[in-house]
Amino acid sequence: QVQLVESGGGLAQAGGSLRLACAASGRPFSRYTMGWFRQAPGKEREFVARISWTGVTKNYGDSVKGRFTISRDNAKNTGYLQMNSLKPEDTAVYYCVADEKRFGSETSEYDYWGQGTQVTVSS
Repeated sequence: QVQLVESGGGLAQAGGSLRLACAASGRPFSRYTMGWFRQAPGKEREFVARISWTGVTKNYGDSVKGRFTISRDNAKNTGYLQMNSLKPEDTAVYYCVADEKRFGSETSEYDYWGQGTQVTVSS
């Protein structure tokens, strides 16, 4: 198993940037695909981004494409989400996720979830 802990959330102004980190512990991080989902109040969880085991393949949700960048450092057992050009609609709890076998964009395709970190973007 792997345990995930997010950090880096907080308050940002529209147009600003934040960088989220996801620290993994337990089994080697390089064995897992990882990704990010978010959930705004009253809405379903939304796929944000995913990255393959090696970091070569990256995919993004349409709402963040061109503004967010996912990356990972397997040597540090850490994943990242760089968020630029933030908008008020990016306000949500952001969750780091991982899975040992799948590489999807659905919540059901990830076995491991962090506790979430709040991101609030003011206009």
